[in-house]
Amino acid sequence: MTTTSRATTTPNLDSAIVQKLQESLRGDVVQPGHSEYDSARTIYNAMIDKRPAVIVRCAGVSDVIHAVNFARENDLILSIKGGGHNVSGSSLCDGGIVIDLSQMKSVRVDPKRQTARVEGGATWRDMDHATHAFGLATPAGIIGTTGVAGLTLGGGFGHLSRHYGLSCDNLLSADVVTADGRLVTASKDENPDLFWALRGGGGNFGVVTSFEFQLHPVDTVYGGPIFYPIEETEKLLRFYRDYMRQAPDEMSAFFSFHQGPPAPFIPEHLHFVPMVAIVTCYSGALEDGEEAIRPLRAAATPAVDLAGPIPYPALNGMFDDLFSPGLYHYWKADFVPELKDEAIAVHTEYGPQIPSLHSTMHLYPQTGAIQRVGKDESAYSYRDMEYVHNVVAVDMEEANMPRNMTWMREYWDALHPHSAAGTYVNFMMEDEGQDRVKATYRDNYDRLTQIKKTWDPDNLFKSNQNIRPKA
Repeated sequence: MTTTSRATTTPNLDSAIVQKLQESLRGDVVQPGHSEYDSARTIYNAMIDKRPAVIVRCAGVSDVIHAVNFARENDLILSIKGGGHNVSGSSLCDGGIVIDLSQMKSVRVDPKRQTARVEGGATWRDMDHATHAFGLATPAGIIGTTGVAGLTLGGGFGHLSRHYGLSCDNLLSADVVTADGRLVTASKDENPDLFWALRGGGGNFGVVTSFEFQLHPVDTVYGGPIFYPIEETEKLLRFYRDYMRQAPDEMSAFFSFHQGPPAPFIPEHLHFVPMVAIVTCYSGALEDGEEAIRPLRAAATPAVDLAGPIPYPALNGMFDDLFSPGLYHYWKADFVPELKDEAIAVHTEYGPQIPSLHSTMHLYPQTGAIQRVGKDESAYSYRDMEYVHNVVAVDMEEANMPRNMTWMREYWDALHPHSAAGTYVNFMMEDEGQDRVKATYRDNYDRLTQIKKTWDPDNLFKSNQNIRPKA
């Protein structure tokens, strides 16, 4: 089984140097031996077991500046932890320094301008809670515990993306601590090259301490999952393909396979039974939602229909308990130019074999507003795709992961010939290699390496899906 590194030694730094760092901070320094060291180095994915030499729990921007300078001056590997939802594990490092932003999570909403200023440690649950009070939202993912920073810097799509674009498309400005310890602002008018790179280029260019987002009128939506018998897989996929091609931008629906969760809203005879689920969100006028979803209800007889009026934050956090922190994860994903019959045949073969309650395959639409931004207008290149598929091996027990990962790898291997060369950067694991990173940015990669050379010539920010400085 492929896992991330599991360090057997505990790294140490000279105590006098670390004490000097602590004296410069308002936040905390956590090292091996500290009572909170193990909890501080724990992130969403239980597969990740890394041992940093020092974790700086930053209380504000000045702490971030001191931590970046400390890493550079002491030639330390540096990683950045935002919401801690990072699945690949690159938000932690072995033997280096972790800049932990999780205490920096304020959200300030300007309802008049319909904008929000969000700190780098906030999650989408924090964001949705603050903006929903004003009947506003911006595109996020589908899990409330996901970090705002990581999702946005990689692109960011979810229930609202066909209507309002990617998370990064709604980014107005960002405050960034650069590799030389400066605080700069990036926007279309200020440091526009950096702003271009941040919108999809990941954490390669600095520590983003706050984000300013455009918000949209979103309050109660019409949505939720509709579960169908697994025997309807092929029929539903063919219907879903045609349905999404003519769906209005306000209509989002992703296709997935799940075992029926042992929850009160699922009949007991369907617990742990493989099913198709189409997870819907209509973000237009609420009174039009039922009509928009009606074709999905008519495509096949639902086993469980949970779609209806729902506050947007409730929909965006609906899967939080099912995918709670502490599970073992390994993912493989691809962009999909179009959902071909050959790919439908693969899904029909492997989807019903889903091996565990938490393993899944999600097929996310990439059409609508996402495609109305040019592929060279931001670092996020794949604007001409119909879908992203993500095959996810997840379990509560590490001992079960080899079985889950065998299913995941065979499924992905069968799908990959019908996919694009690159993948969504937020779904990449650490072991996918530099060629895969280049393929993910396509024609934008060379420009990204030039911007990287300008802002981080020594590649201080390399604990990520790394874009190396242009030689």
